[in-house]
Amino acid sequence: MTDDATGRPTDPELASDESAADDPTPASRAERRAADAGAEPGSPSSERSAAPGGASSDTDGTGATSQDEDRPTLMHRLREYAVVAAIAVALAFLVKTFLVQPFWIPSESMEDTLITGDRIIVNKLPGSTGDLKRGDVVVFEDPDHWLGPEPVENGFSGAVKKGLQFVGLYPAGDQHLVKRIIGLPGDRVVCCDQGGRLTVNGVPVTEPYVRAGQKPSNERFDITVPAGRLWLMGDNRAFSFDSRGHDQGSGGQKGSVPEANVTGKAVAVVWPLGRFGGVKSEHEVFAKVPAP
Repeated sequence: MTDDATGRPTDPELASDESAADDPTPASRAERRAADAGAEPGSPSSERSAAPGGASSDTDGTGATSQDEDRPTLMHRLREYAVVAAIAVALAFLVKTFLVQPFWIPSESMEDTLITGDRIIVNKLPGSTGDLKRGDVVVFEDPDHWLGPEPVENGFSGAVKKGLQFVGLYPAGDQHLVKRIIGLPGDRVVCCDQGGRLTVNGVPVTEPYVRAGQKPSNERFDITVPAGRLWLMGDNRAFSFDSRGHDQGSGGQKGSVPEANVTGKAVAVVWPLGRFGGVKSEHEVFAKVPAP
């Protein structure tokens, strides 16, 4: 081929080199490629590498993507779980210590009000044990080996159980009892009048909570409750070894329970669900009983 103006032959390779020389810098070439791709020169998309399948992927120069950086590490998650568990245990401990505590009923001494296997909630709010009344159902610590020696649970399971009981996540009950308050400090409680009823400060009381078919007491007694103590009896009178059985003729000294041993008032049955409901305090039974 010849150049029309000079008559010199035209070399295609020289033409290509001359065309390249018209693009003076690499930056200009990059901008042109970006423009051909439909992106603004110098925009981030013009410097983004294509990922497989056509998707773009931002990298930090080390091969790690921003998605990798946002993904929580295993240790981070474990720390979060540990914090949540610690908060839950702390809350359970505070609730158990100052508000309410679960207990389970191991015997038939309070039937039909409470039956074996019931799980109950006890109110421990400040002041609740300072306002005890006749007719209240209370949970209290064993005052003088009423239950015998505490069973020892060794091994891992025993340690776990004690730990859960300590923080309030497992019902207590091994060394606690539940009975109903019949006499307050200074009360004179006698069994029985000519009608077979208990009398409190000389007033006979009719007790609807005593298990059907049973007497208020098969044992006769005449006691005066010492200061700072309570006279407690089970509703299943024929099967309750309570203040009566432990008094041993002491006139109320040995059979009564220190008020300080009371953990709280039973307020509700929470398990099984078929028995869910409140535990009634029978205050009206003693409404006519005068102060001692």
